[in-house]
Amino acid sequence: MLKVTEKSGSLTAHVSWLMFAKTLAFLFNMALPVLVVRRLNVTEFGVYKQLFLMIATSVSLVQLGFGMSAYYFLPREPDRQAAVVFNIFVFNTVVGGLVCATLLFFPALLGAIFRQPGMDSYTGFVALVILLWTISSPLEIIPIANGEMKLASAVIMSVQLTRTAMYVATVIVFGTVRSLLYAAVVQGILQAVVLWWYLQSRFGVFWRRLDFSLLRSQLSYAMPLGLAGVLYTVQTDLHSFFVSNRLGAAAFAIYAVGTVQLPLMTLLQEATNAVVIPRVSYLQHINDTREIILLMARATRKLAAVYFPLYALLAVVAHELISFVFTKRYVASVPIFLINLTMLLVGILLQDPLFRAYADQRFFLIRVRILSCVLLVIGLWFGTTRFGPVGTISAVVIVAVTERIITAIRFGRILGVSRRDIVLLADVGKLALASLAAGLVAAAVRGLLPGAKPIVILLACGMVFAPVYAGALWFGGVVTLEEKDIVRRKIGLLLARS
Repeated sequence: MLKVTEKSGSLTAHVSWLMFAKTLAFLFNMALPVLVVRRLNVTEFGVYKQLFLMIATSVSLVQLGFGMSAYYFLPREPDRQAAVVFNIFVFNTVVGGLVCATLLFFPALLGAIFRQPGMDSYTGFVALVILLWTISSPLEIIPIANGEMKLASAVIMSVQLTRTAMYVATVIVFGTVRSLLYAAVVQGILQAVVLWWYLQSRFGVFWRRLDFSLLRSQLSYAMPLGLAGVLYTVQTDLHSFFVSNRLGAAAFAIYAVGTVQLPLMTLLQEATNAVVIPRVSYLQHINDTREIILLMARATRKLAAVYFPLYALLAVVAHELISFVFTKRYVASVPIFLINLTMLLVGILLQDPLFRAYADQRFFLIRVRILSCVLLVIGLWFGTTRFGPVGTISAVVIVAVTERIITAIRFGRILGVSRRDIVLLADVGKLALASLAAGLVAAAVRGLLPGAKPIVILLACGMVFAPVYAGALWFGGVVTLEEKDIVRRKIGLLLARS
């Protein structure tokens, strides 16, 4: 019998918990680049971004999506949950250890990848961070898969708070790239210890033995999706490596600032995916395709409610935002920033829940990702050579939009979506119009403030945009009674504590 438990509650309530946690986590993270760009020069900032790009990409690649198998197997294997999590722990430890050993044996790899002198002196720290972060990566996944949304939210906030606090203190006291790597090692140790405590507290003596038959099942489930995840990581990170290798650390610093809004895009999407993946898996298990359509439409609506206004506002104040957060040294990032904002618009089309529920579509995903990677390499080579970083990000956006459209059409056919279902996206259209109206008003206000300081323009546009957008949603009948009730409860809780 499939375990549903807490996952069968309100989508809005569950997403709101994770969204709240990830919003705070994002705010914590925003403090770091604000300090780092002021403590490091452009080239040093570029080296810092290169090293942590290497860490993040490696941690994402080597796991092959194996940790995500918790979403599928924990609800379906209630008697073997300890074995499920132990298999994940062992797998991550082994693959993280292999990458760590490779870098230690071949320390010149970093220099070869980034073509930046002196990179090999950081190799040992980078290798250790990759190992620790890979081991502790399921810290957010397993509590969600286990139905503990509030605990998962607390974990997310705590991890980001401690990480940011450690980094910020390091930047203030030492202000060097090497000191940030020291902080990353300490944070990795802390996360690994917390993960071990959590697994032991929930699953008992989970390390008793490896369940090889279950391990094979997890591998069979995860590997095709993991390969697709590898290809996706290549799509999302290859352009950064391309700019680093071809144009150098200083140019990459400008490019990295231009793509800084990506955490904003993934913020709500990760929270929504975490809630929707187990539900779609359950609905597919009982063959309720109609409810999957309704669920995906609701998820698309919730993403659009954040992504559309965010796109409109950021497009208006892009120049001031970059100048205020990263200083005027990085204003060259604005064109890159504006092009990359397009990713917010296609981000409302979720893919992961459907591909993870419909296992037979995993190989279609792999074929699409291979095609996307080939097109991306061609686009990066041509775009970067001819147009520099602007050409690079243009190639990334074009390929990403194309892939989202292809997969949306594919699953529309599988689920039996018809033209009559367009009514399910009526609110998405209203959200787009509300965002456009609020953006036009904000642009008008910006035009009335020539020569004003960036912070003044940001505050003025934000103060005008928010009520216009909220008013358009209210009078357009977009906000549901459930959502109004949740907002009232959250506000009442905050007021009661103040």
